[in-house]
This record gives sequence, C-alpha cells and structure tokens, in this order.
Amino acid sequence: MASVNRKLASRAQEISPFIVMDVLEKAQDMEAQGEHIIHLEIGEPDFDTPQPIKEAAIRALTDGDTHYTSSLGKLALREEIAAYYWKKYKVRVSPDQIIVTSGTSPGMLLVFSVLVEKGEEVILPDPHYACYPNFIRYLGGRPVFVPVHEEDGFKYRVEEIRKQISPLTKAVLVNSPANPTGAVFNAEELRALTEVGRFIVSDEIYHGLVYEGEEHTILEFTDRAFVINGFSKLYAMTGWRLGYVIAPPEFIRPMQKIQQNLFICAPSFVQAGGIAALRDCAGHVAEMVKLYDQRRRYLLARLKKMDIATLVDPTGAFYALANVKKYTGDSYAFAFEILEKAKVAVTPGIDFGSNCAGYLRLSYANSLENIKEGLDRLERFLAQKKA
Repeated sequence: MASVNRKLASRAQEISPFIVMDVLEKAQDMEAQGEHIIHLEIGEPDFDTPQPIKEAAIRALTDGDTHYTSSLGKLALREEIAAYYWKKYKVRVSPDQIIVTSGTSPGMLLVFSVLVEKGEEVILPDPHYACYPNFIRYLGGRPVFVPVHEEDGFKYRVEEIRKQISPLTKAVLVNSPANPTGAVFNAEELRALTEVGRFIVSDEIYHGLVYEGEEHTILEFTDRAFVINGFSKLYAMTGWRLGYVIAPPEFIRPMQKIQQNLFICAPSFVQAGGIAALRDCAGHVAEMVKLYDQRRRYLLARLKKMDIATLVDPTGAFYALANVKKYTGDSYAFAFEILEKAKVAVTPGIDFGSNCAGYLRLSYANSLENIKEGLDRLERFLAQKKA
C-alpha cells in the first residue's frame, strides 16, 4: 500500500494545477460572503442547451434508452458525425473510424494512451490548454513546448517545430480555434503542419465558433491525424459530457479496448441528445454564434481602449488575451488582485504556459451586460494602478 501511495503522490506532483478552477473557487467563496463577482474566467457557454437536444434525451429516457451501447458509441450518432464532417468539410469519414466518449477529456486520454509510450514526446504550443501536458505526463510521455507569439496571432512557426522534432517525437498537437488565444489556423497553416512527418492531434472542440473566415479540419490535409471534438462548446452541452475521436483505422480497436475497461460507453440517452444536436440545431447554433461575435467585438474594442489588446484580433472560440505586461510580471498574483479589488474573475495567463505569463484570459461566454460591467471595473482598477 505504501508503494502505491508513493506512486500516486509522484504522479500527482507531475500534474500542474488547473488555475482557472482556483480562481473560480475563490470567486465562489467571495460570492458566498455576499460579494458580487463578474465571471470572465470560465470557458463555458452561458446559453441553455437547445430545446431539441433536451427533448431528444427526455424521449430516450421515457423510451427506456438507459442501457449500455456499443463501446464505440451508437451507430446512428457515429453516422451523424460522419455526415457532419462530409457536409461541413467535404471529408469522408467512416463511422468505424469514430469512437464516442464521455466528453473530450476521455477522448484525449484514449488518444494519448495509444499514441505515446513512456519517454516519447508530443509537441505543444505555448500557450496551450492547461490540461494537455498533464494528460501526456500522466501517461509517461513528455510534452515539448514550442512558443507561439503575439505578433503571429499565437500560431506555430513550422520552422520552430522542426527544430524540436526528434526520434522520440510522436505527434504535434494543434488546437484551432484555440484556447486561450482564440487563434484560427487557415488551410495553408494546417497543411504545413502535416509536412513535419509526425501524427497530428487536432483538438477541434471550438469548431463552429468562428467569426471571421472559416475553420478547417486537419482531415482535409492528412489521414495521419487524430481529431478530438465534442458537443460541449458549440451546442452549450458542457454538463452532458459528450465527445468523440476520429482516428486512423488501425488505432480504433486499441482505443475501443481501453474505453471498454475505463468507461464502457458514453451514456445512451446523452448520445440521443447528440444526434438531435447534429440534426436539428443549426439554427440555434447560428444565433449563439451571432451573439458571441457581438460580445467579442465589444470586448476587443474595450481592450484596445485600455491599451491591453493583443496585436492580432482573436477570431474563434470565446476568449481574448489581454496583454498586461506593463502592469505586472506575475499574472497569477495580478488575477487574484483583480478578483479581490475589482470583483472581476479572470484567468492568469500562466495557467496556459510560461509564454503566456504576461497575459490574462478573458472569456466572453457571458452576457453583454456582465461583460460591460466587468470591463468597467477592470478599467477603473487599471487606472488606479497607473496613478
């Protein structure tokens, strides 16, 4: 037992804290004491799940659809996902290349479990979604960070990736639209990534949330890729925990076996909701995207007025970085100072990697009214810092 505890403690030390949750929990404690907090830290849609999705799940429950499905997921859902990728991207995906998961986090676990052996490497951008390196380290792999820069819109320079390629490199990860930067890679930029000679892991969870230009799936350019996607962001289904992986055929059976042992399958009635999302909710999505863009434009205008906007506007997801380097070298402490003094919750950039230490991430997955109030408070706080 002592050796097991030592092993667990060692694994825990390798996993970095998810700082945004520290901010949220502190904000909730303050709210419990009667403070009014504006939340710009959490990457969760503020919209309710569209009604057709809820009705489909209720109907499935009423009809007794409460049993195990195939560990790959319902065939009807996998067919809808395949049809979606054909309709949106003109990419042919077999339903047999898809495995449905209980959210994208289990999808990441499956992908890195079959892809990475102990000591092997995955290249990540810095900044990046905070959980990526934790998954890789947990499975014995090593994250290798390639800085991406504000002047490039926080996108990879392929020559910098090539410098980090080694015999141990198994994959390059790309997240477009990106958390925390809102960056959207164009076709040429994605194609260039496929030419470095390694598998691509493409996190496409924010696909559909694009406000200028259009997004592309990595599958348009290569079949040596793993796509991680899901329903949480686009369809306001975070609590439903429904995602999926599209993978090269030779990896499906290994991932399926891991799924069988760890998770069995995604909940059956939740999968019914996913089918309805893909079939019936394009109009609901369009309305949400319209409102997100309205908020984005307002947020960017205010950040520019405060002289903390980044050089390149974010065009996807529902995040913007604020460059606060002239105010602080410690975004962690600065975020908690803003929370204490301005009553605004924001995420310190250090949560997303050392190259993001001079930034704050602001989420516009909140009402325009709350965003306005939060930015008013932030502007007053920064004015006092200047004085």
